[in-house]
Amino acid sequence: MQCVRPLWGLTAAAVCILLLLLLHCHMLREGQLSAGACEVVTLDRDSQPRRTIARQTARCACRRGQIAGTTRAQPACVDVRIVRSRQWCDMSPCLDHEGCDLLQNSSGWTCTQPGGRVKTTTVS
Repeated sequence: MQCVRPLWGLTAAAVCILLLLLLHCHMLREGQLSAGACEVVTLDRDSQPRRTIARQTARCACRRGQIAGTTRAQPACVDVRIVRSRQWCDMSPCLDHEGCDLLQNSSGWTCTQPGGRVKTTTVS
């Protein structure tokens, strides 16, 4: 009988720990991003004649030495050196078939498609 009480105590503690772990995992899936991941939070488009203006806000959980950026037209964690030096094309922001060029004042970049269509991105 004396062995049963400690056994029940250990079982209860194990169940509590298991429930806490399950709750923690559920909360991670619900609101937190895994390290190195990004997600689009808002995307607003405003179409005008001959151009479309899109504003996108992303949320990232980057590792040490990384910061939110853009890779292949999607939000991504990139090396902080790229953002500090404003060498935007180093983070491969354009799609594979597009060419990347820096804006003259280094405030962003352009992605040029083979047909001549140009997408301009500015950083604020």
